[in-house]
Amino acid sequence: MLQTPETFIPALTPQSQTDALHFVFRGDELLLREADLAPPDGHALAWLALPRDARHPVGLLHGRYCDCAWLPTEREPLPGFIFRKLRSLFGVLEEGRLAVAGRAFQIANWARTHRFCGACGSPTEHVVGERSMRCPSCGHQAYPRISPAMMVLVRRDRHILLARHTHSPAPFFTALAGFLEAGESVEEAVHREVFEEVGLKVRDLRYFGSQPWPFPHSLMVAFTAEYADGDIQIDESEIAEARWFGPGDPVPKIPIGLSIASHLIRAHLPDSPGAA
Repeated sequence: MLQTPETFIPALTPQSQTDALHFVFRGDELLLREADLAPPDGHALAWLALPRDARHPVGLLHGRYCDCAWLPTEREPLPGFIFRKLRSLFGVLEEGRLAVAGRAFQIANWARTHRFCGACGSPTEHVVGERSMRCPSCGHQAYPRISPAMMVLVRRDRHILLARHTHSPAPFFTALAGFLEAGESVEEAVHREVFEEVGLKVRDLRYFGSQPWPFPHSLMVAFTAEYADGDIQIDESEIAEARWFGPGDPVPKIPIGLSIASHLIRAHLPDSPGAA
């Protein structure tokens, strides 16, 4: 599952290290050396001539300092380098490095989109020692945005409910999911989303796990829930298809192993040893 390695140490202060890892983004694309998908080294970084406020510390990965930066969308890659979307690097980059790259993307995206105050429009300043941008004119302060979302696998006896989402970039079946609304708890969001998307009522929520998901700045909080009442009635604006899958049913195409959705589903497949 895509998770930051336990040995990773976050950093808020820039460091000088000759073998540092530099995660440089153009929008949601990561700059990598074409030959071996290595990040740009110090020499390549110098060629980029990045603005001073475009680089931000990320942390230490296995003792190596990591920082991040963003480039304008019209910027072309250096000779011998390419831009790759993070999703295309699943199963290609080492998982720990990919997880830190996801963290770096969220920081770079936050820095890029908070150069000006959202309250008065003045240029902001980075607060030394904090992951924060402050407006010198009105004092408004902005931290990296994190968007919590719930995910739930609904179970009915030995069956599980899987759905194809209308706007999903890949045609797979997965658990139900949705973003929290203002003033809503995660548990309230589970009940609301299940009823809105498939018309069912659920009970006995059990926490499964959580995962940062940098597309662009989500935190997925996963649960299982038991079916309580209702017949499947899909919201066609959100769900293309929803079905119960039970013992002996062919397993449909489900999300890749780096996602918490894959772990949640595989842990509760009707024919798996751990399924109740």
